[in-house]
Amino acid sequence: MKHDGRLSIKVDDQPIEGTLLGPEKLIPGVLFVHGWGGSQEQDLARAEEIAELGCLCFTFDLRGHARTDGQRQLVTRDDGLADVLAAYDFLASQEMVDPSAIAVVGTSYGGYLATLLTELRPVHWLALRVPALYPDSNWDVPKALLDKKAIFDFRSRFHPPEVNRALRACDAFEGDVLIVESEFDEHVPHPAIASFIAAFRHARSLSYRVMHGADHALRDESCRKAYNNVLIRWIEEMVRGARRTLS
Repeated sequence: MKHDGRLSIKVDDQPIEGTLLGPEKLIPGVLFVHGWGGSQEQDLARAEEIAELGCLCFTFDLRGHARTDGQRQLVTRDDGLADVLAAYDFLASQEMVDPSAIAVVGTSYGGYLATLLTELRPVHWLALRVPALYPDSNWDVPKALLDKKAIFDFRSRFHPPEVNRALRACDAFEGDVLIVESEFDEHVPHPAIASFIAAFRHARSLSYRVMHGADHALRDESCRKAYNNVLIRWIEEMVRGARRTLS
């Protein structure tokens, strides 16, 4: 419990002394960033479970998805990053959120955007499921019009942090990281995941899990449940550890 300060209030022109107390700590915030072609609906169930751990969770739809699906052919990666920045700033502005204890959970394209976010905003915990990797070129070309074969070829090779903006952001990140790979991922092959893992050279901690039998989209319900369990346990471990440190 935190003492906000001693004060006095008047009762019939007579002051009485008091001390105002409030909660010792604000609560962590958790931002969810869905993948290309997805929506916030995919994150709502796990966000509800994480909220029960004492976190304020925020899910949202990137432009070009859900109600703005008609913009899909127009939005660029720059637009996506702007959306994530706006979502982060909204979450961080909530009175109950501790701005020094914000987690970002990104899936695929959302994981890629989440790494770029860490260049621009403080992120304490970073969870990436099947994070997508893109070349830096053609940044302003609409995402839907990028050469899919060229991107897959790029992901099929290992890359050091020096050659890619997202990987450089990972190299500079000093928080805790969770990376989850799908065993049978048809969009993000293992060299891309290996590039991300190797890039987090200065992370406080790095946890890596492989969802056995899983595809990129986690179409199998048992794989979805397994991922939910991994994510929720990791978030719980991170949040509890932070609370012990600050207590």
